[in-house]
Amino acid sequence: MANRIMIVKKSKCNPEGCGGYLCIRVSPSNRMGEEAIYKSDDGKVAVNEEVITDGDRIAANKCPFNALEMVNLPEELDKEPIHRYGKNGFALFNLPTPIFGKVVGIIGRNGIGKSTAIKVLADVLKPNLGRVEEDHIATHEELIDYFKGTEAQTFFEKQKKGEIKVAYKPQQVDMIPKQFNGTVQELLKKVDEKNSFNELVEKLELKNFLDHDIKDISGGELQRVAIAATVMKDANVYFFDEPTSYLDIKQRLKISKFIRELANEETAVMVIEHDMIILDYMTDLVHLMYGKEGAFGIVSMVKSTKAGINVYLSGYLKEENVRFRAGQIKFLKKPPLTKKAEFKLTEWNALEHKQGSFNLKVNKGMIYRHETIGILGENGIGKTTFVKILAGEIETKDKIGELKVAYKPQYLEPTDELVMIFLKRAFDKYKSTIIEPLNLKDFMTRKLNELSGGELQRVMIAKCLSEDSDLILMDEPSAYLDVEQRLEVAKIIKDIMFQTGRSALIVDHDLLFADYLSDQLIVFEGEPAISGSVEGPFNMEEGMNNFLEDIELTFRRDDENNRPRANKLNSQLDREQKSTGKLYYL
Repeated sequence: MANRIMIVKKSKCNPEGCGGYLCIRVSPSNRMGEEAIYKSDDGKVAVNEEVITDGDRIAANKCPFNALEMVNLPEELDKEPIHRYGKNGFALFNLPTPIFGKVVGIIGRNGIGKSTAIKVLADVLKPNLGRVEEDHIATHEELIDYFKGTEAQTFFEKQKKGEIKVAYKPQQVDMIPKQFNGTVQELLKKVDEKNSFNELVEKLELKNFLDHDIKDISGGELQRVAIAATVMKDANVYFFDEPTSYLDIKQRLKISKFIRELANEETAVMVIEHDMIILDYMTDLVHLMYGKEGAFGIVSMVKSTKAGINVYLSGYLKEENVRFRAGQIKFLKKPPLTKKAEFKLTEWNALEHKQGSFNLKVNKGMIYRHETIGILGENGIGKTTFVKILAGEIETKDKIGELKVAYKPQYLEPTDELVMIFLKRAFDKYKSTIIEPLNLKDFMTRKLNELSGGELQRVMIAKCLSEDSDLILMDEPSAYLDVEQRLEVAKIIKDIMFQTGRSALIVDHDLLFADYLSDQLIVFEGEPAISGSVEGPFNMEEGMNNFLEDIELTFRRDDENNRPRANKLNSQLDREQKSTGKLYYL
C-alpha cells in the first residue's frame, strides 16, 4: 500500500475553467515524462497513484476548484483498503466489529466512512478490497483471510455459514416517505416478522399516529417508525445509523434504553451516534474513526465507551501513535455569571399565546449582552413558537422590545442561490471568525440545494451569525453535524457574542452541546401539543437541575476532561445525587 493517495473530486473538476488541465501541465512527474495525472475517458482527470510523488502536491494545490487532494496515509497502514469508491475515490481501512451481547458505538467526523462501514457489515455494500479497476467483489473467503486473527474474522465466518441475519436502520429516515405509500400501521404490519407490532407500538409510543399517512408525520415520529420497522425484522445483528436525530432528549433516553435492551448473548447491536451523552449512555464499547473527510477513513481497535470517548476528545490514539486532531477538547467548569444592569439587552413581561388548541405561557424574563442562553424542553412544548414570537414571526399583544433579530429556523429550505452570494456579508466581514472555522470555502461555488444536510446547516448558521442584529435565535443548530462540528459551532457562537456584544438563544436537544455553549438556560415545562410554560433564564446549575428533575436523570463530570456524563438510572451515584438534590455538577 502506497503511503499517499490522491483523491479526485470529479464533480469539481473543470478542465475548461482552468485553461485546459492545469494540474497535468504543472505536475513535476508529468513534466519528467511520467503519466502521473492524465485525462480520463469522461474528460475529467485521473491519477496513477503508483507514479505520483510528493512533488505532485503542487498540482493539487494549483487546482482552482479544489478537485484534487493529496493525502498522506499513516505509516502503520500495511493493508489495502477494505473498500474504495472507484479509482482515486474515498478509501475505507478496517471495519468495526459487532459483538454479541454488547452495544458497540462508532464515533467520528462526517465524511469519514462510518455509514460505509456499517453498510459493508450489513451486506448492503459489497466491499472490493481496493481493487477498483477490476470491479472486484470480495468473497467471504477473502474477507475471512483479510481479517485473520480478529473479531471480524469470526463475524464473516458466521456470515458465510448463514448464521448472521441483519436488520439495518439507515441514516436518512426522510427517504422512507419517498419509498413507501400508506399509513404508519400499514408499513409496520408489512415488515413485522416477529409478531411484535403491539409490543413495539407501546414501547416506542406510536399509538397516536398509527393511522396517519407516512408522508404526514414529523421527523421524530418517522425516526421512531424506522426504529420499530428495523426491530420487527427477525435478525440477530442490528445496525442503527443515527437513531436519535429529530428526537427530543426524553425520547433520546427512551430510545437509548430500548436499544440497550436489544443486546443479549444471541444478539449484537451497532450504533452510529453524534450525541455524545447518548452514545455514552447507550453503548458498552466504541470504535473511533479518524482520517480525512472525503478522502479516507480508518477504524480504530475497540475500546470501552468511557476510554474511547476520552481518547476521541484528546485527539491522540496512543496504541496506534496517531494524532488525528491538533488539540484536545476540554469542558470548562462555569461559575454563575455576574450581571450588570447597563448590559441589559432586552426583557419581556409575562404573556400568553394560544395557537389552535395549544397554549403557551411565557413568564417574565431578561437577556443581557454577550450571553448565550440554551433552551431545553421536549418536542411539541412551544420552544419554536417562543423563538418565533421573539423573532417577530408570530405577533402577540405584548411586543417584545424593538430588537433586530437574526433567526435560523429548525427546518432549512434551500434555494438554487449560490453559497458565495448567500454568504456575501459573512465573507466580507467574518472570513476569519466564521467562514474559515466552519470550513465553508470549499462550497462557495455550489448552490444551496446541492449541499448535504450538514453543509447546509453550517451555511445557515454562518448566515444567521453574520446578519446585522442584536439577538441571534437558532433552532436546533446541531442537527446533521458531527461531534466536532457541534463543539466548533458552540465555540464560534460564544466567541461572536463576546466580540460583538450581541446575545444568542439556542434551542437544542444535545445536552453536551447545550452544556458547552450556554451561560444560562431557559427551561420549558408542560404537556406536548397541549400546553407549555417558559421558565428562566436560570444560571446553569439551577436550570439543569430543573430540567433533569423532570426527566429523572442525573449528571456527573468526567475526571479527565470535565465532560458531562449521564449516570445510569438507579446507580449508586444516581441515587446519591437525587437524595442531595444536586442532579447536575458544575
